[in-house]
Amino acid sequence: MAKRDYYEVLGVDKSATADAIKKAYRKKAIQYHPDKQQGKTEAEKKEAEEMFKEAAEAYSVLSDPDKKARYDQFGHAGVGGAAGGGGGFSDFGDFDLNDIFSSVFGQGFGGFGGFGGGGGRAQQTRYRGSDLRVKVKLNLQEISSGVTKKFKLKKYVQCTHCNGSGAEGNATETCPECKGTGRVIRTQQSIFGMMRTETACPNCGGEGKVIKNKCNHCHGDGIVMGEEVVEVNIPAGVMGGMQLSMRGKGNAGKRNGVNGDLLILVEEEAHPQLIRDENDLVYNLLLDIPTATLGGSAEIPTIDGAARVNIEAGTQPGKVLRLRGKGLPAVNGYGRGDIVVNVSVYIPETLSKEEKKQMENFKNSDSFKPSTSIKEQIFRRFKKLFD
Repeated sequence: MAKRDYYEVLGVDKSATADAIKKAYRKKAIQYHPDKQQGKTEAEKKEAEEMFKEAAEAYSVLSDPDKKARYDQFGHAGVGGAAGGGGGFSDFGDFDLNDIFSSVFGQGFGGFGGFGGGGGRAQQTRYRGSDLRVKVKLNLQEISSGVTKKFKLKKYVQCTHCNGSGAEGNATETCPECKGTGRVIRTQQSIFGMMRTETACPNCGGEGKVIKNKCNHCHGDGIVMGEEVVEVNIPAGVMGGMQLSMRGKGNAGKRNGVNGDLLILVEEEAHPQLIRDENDLVYNLLLDIPTATLGGSAEIPTIDGAARVNIEAGTQPGKVLRLRGKGLPAVNGYGRGDIVVNVSVYIPETLSKEEKKQMENFKNSDSFKPSTSIKEQIFRRFKKLFD
């Protein structure tokens, strides 16, 4: 089963601060802690245990700046597909009873005032710009060493006339409906009694302020269409189909909102001789009969140029040679693949009369008949294809 996105696990977005990530983890951990599962079925307890571990794993990555940066760029592949697990409440730090209440009943209810504090905090809405997507085609040389690419993007940028506020002369005023909080509280009857729910203010859309006069340049949005040249550093070892991310390089958000991201989809150019297999490169070496029989040397293409390998006398088709460390680097920076050489032997399709006569002489020679051990080797190689 594919891993869920760590931000989705904790219920935060990519722009969340370290404190917000810690708070989200605390809530999930308390929600799924074994002490909260009393009276539930074994299946429910097992599910809660998995959710508890999943939250701890997500937090261990997103709370570490280096791991978080690699995860933001490469996803689970950037952190090895997994992370160390969390633990008990000793990992959570300090928390208050309002946090515990929210973790059990969710953010939809306002504070009831019975847990050492008042109501919920104001949560003003900030618009987020949309993401931009581009494709970059890389050859093996670029993948091997890493490369810098430049993109000229047409995108929404902040309106310089109103500094992104959307208001002529930056003139805004506090929303009279929500008094600047961006939230309104409504009371409704439920099976638990009277409940208070918070929603975005319909008058200001959750911003907490309203525009008196819209900017003539951006028509009140705070953004206009423009261009930007973005330089992307693509690390070594990326693979075709991998998506890189540059935080904040997408479209600008309306009225000084949060910028979207730039998503870079990697496409890989086919090499004329080498075939990629993860971090290994595969080369099919076709030997002539004399070289396979008598031995010699052969030239193998690599990323950095050609290399020569020794061919032992009596080399059989299907033999595999390796050039250690001549493949591609791992995207996480640990290790490098090999060049894997699969040996084949070319059998002539046409022969002259003299050549046919020579082959007839070889036909009856015991040296040209496969031994039992050779037959067994070939059978084992063939059998592996079906394992």
